[in-house]
Amino acid sequence: MILTADSTVAHRTGRRRTPNGWNTTFIGQNRSTLKPGDPVPASDCLYPMAFLVEKEAGAIVHPHFHQADQYQVVVQGSGRLGRHDIASVAVHYTDAYSAYGPIVAADEGVSWFTLRNAWDPGARYMPEHRRQLRAARARHQHREATCGPLPPLTEAERAALTETEGAAVIAETADGLGTWRYTVPAFGSVTGPDPASGGGQFWLVSAGSASVAPGAVTQGAVTQRALLPVQSCVFVAPEDAAACLCAGPGGADLICMQFPKRARD
Repeated sequence: MILTADSTVAHRTGRRRTPNGWNTTFIGQNRSTLKPGDPVPASDCLYPMAFLVEKEAGAIVHPHFHQADQYQVVVQGSGRLGRHDIASVAVHYTDAYSAYGPIVAADEGVSWFTLRNAWDPGARYMPEHRRQLRAARARHQHREATCGPLPPLTEAERAALTETEGAAVIAETADGLGTWRYTVPAFGSVTGPDPASGGGQFWLVSAGSASVAPGAVTQGAVTQRALLPVQSCVFVAPEDAAACLCAGPGGADLICMQFPKRARD
């Protein structure tokens, strides 16, 4: 089942102030939106989560880890993540139980998408949870993968496109982890990698707009085949057919991020 989330709808209906900054829900629940008494999704099942985090100038997120595999995609502002400079569009992947950070926002602040294919209850900060992290080493490797910043194509650059082009920006691994960037001219299309090779894919509209071929299930008030604007996202499950995205009249700059395969019930 393909899920789509329109950024305009998400910002209008899902943006909330939290103790850690602004959080905008795009797909699924997260610890900021789960209400008391709501069932917690099982951690060993496929459960797509997508939300946008906005941090003010100088904000610091201390080193931590999560129980789920995770992509973070910087879409606005700049700063540092660990030893890496980050700006739009930088992609950072970590395996479950891989500690990373700190994240430090620069003077203009920084905003990023958090994308997961399984439920996660929230950050476990270091060094308080070091013992738990060490205990997980028997079952989980430490892995990080990064690319970018990949500045989104400008309107003029998209207008100059004559054919669809795509390339891996994080090379695909044996277990299916990989990230690709596609630039698509006006009204052109692209078909992504076979989802069966990994553990689910998120697509992000980095610039321009794009629609998804029929068969997608929409979030909010979006209709099938509607053009998804900048910062909209799409989730493709491993059992789905490869996603076909069609660019709007201004072309599209798209990022496809695939999770590695995991054994799930």
